[in-house]
Amino acid sequence: MYPRHRRLAVILSAVLASVLPLIGHAALPPSVDGQPLPSLAPMLEKVTPAVVNISTKTRVKVRDPFFDDPVFRQMFGLNGGARERVEQSLGSGVIVDAAKGYVLTNNHVVGGADDISVTLQDGRNFKGKLIGTDPETDVAVVQIQGTDLKALPLANSDQLRVGDFVVAVGDPFGLGQTATSGIVSALRRSGLGNSGYQNFIQTDASINPGNSGGALVNLRGELVGINTMIFSPSGGNVGIGFAIPTNLSSEVMQQLIAHGKVSRGTLGIDTQEITPRIAQVLGLKSSEGVVVTRVSNGSVADQADVQTGDVITAVDGKPLRNPQDLRNAEGLLPVGSSVKLTVTRSGTPRDITLKLTPEKLATLDGGKLDARLVGVTFSELPQNLRSQGVAGVQIASVAKGSRAEQSGLKQGDILLGIGNLRVTSLNTMQQLAGVNPRQLLLVVSGDEGTRYVQVL
Repeated sequence: MYPRHRRLAVILSAVLASVLPLIGHAALPPSVDGQPLPSLAPMLEKVTPAVVNISTKTRVKVRDPFFDDPVFRQMFGLNGGARERVEQSLGSGVIVDAAKGYVLTNNHVVGGADDISVTLQDGRNFKGKLIGTDPETDVAVVQIQGTDLKALPLANSDQLRVGDFVVAVGDPFGLGQTATSGIVSALRRSGLGNSGYQNFIQTDASINPGNSGGALVNLRGELVGINTMIFSPSGGNVGIGFAIPTNLSSEVMQQLIAHGKVSRGTLGIDTQEITPRIAQVLGLKSSEGVVVTRVSNGSVADQADVQTGDVITAVDGKPLRNPQDLRNAEGLLPVGSSVKLTVTRSGTPRDITLKLTPEKLATLDGGKLDARLVGVTFSELPQNLRSQGVAGVQIASVAKGSRAEQSGLKQGDILLGIGNLRVTSLNTMQQLAGVNPRQLLLVVSGDEGTRYVQVL
């Protein structure tokens, strides 16, 4: 054997001698220096029985333009113009009240569903009863009837800090219950999309489709958030997930359980972010806060002499960064709550205390505009939609069996125009109605996107 090969053989023999005794002991030891290794298993054993799988079925009417033609229906002997398809979806939920069977989840998981099925970790399956939903915060409550249910305690999410360890538990991709860990990456995230009241917890714990409505817990096994959405260019997890804090979801849940809906108050003002250019035009020394662009007549802000052009720099002592912060303050506090605004006018700051009151929206009876709109009530857009730059008129209600309902008009739709004429308010709608009495073609926006609705 050559000297070089002999040296290599000696080295290999030494390595094998040190490794071979460990081959039969590849698993981690239960302890190191007498101390047990850290594990999330004991905590998860308490948490996972309270996290459920939610599957839903929704029957959706599908319209075919051929079926809308009376000549076509008569020729082929067809009845009606609507068919149905069944849409199925999967999500997660968290039992928060074992005695009453209340399950906290997302509105987008169960909202509009016709059938809700809740499956526990132990395999038991229950029919879920929808107690209420709140699209503005994406929170919903479902109730199940069962024994020996396990619930998660709710933590004070205001005590969370960036860097705290958290664990997400849910049912991603329908694979079955899955736990992923990470940290709190950021707090009070907002401005994600253009809807709702936003105050998200951001985490890098893996959240994927199907995790929605699942639990975000701290290392004590307490619920700190409801997983709700991810930011991803591919649709999969990239380490940027968001959860609704429990302090927000629990307040919404209490209103849903008590009333089946959430009643929100308003100050009666619209605001805009202050850019450096706007600050220059208004003669402001800085771009901090938001500027008042509209004050509703008779609102609490109007009564307190808040004026267009005033700058609001803080709410209850907390600095305002953008209009979303003010919307959150209005939308996340119960009706009747007192709110202290720090308002600057002509360089002089002052504090004004206002009480949140229910928003009163002007309405219009569609039957007074056109006989084909009997049974339809139109209303002004609520403030949260106006703040997002939405223009139009909201359809507050549609009577069952009315011509408008049979034509496809739905409660919650936003009327954008009549024919090729734009609708921006109830006043403009009154002016436009009757422009073309022979054909009533409405442009509406809703869950099905923007579409034409011809009321026959």
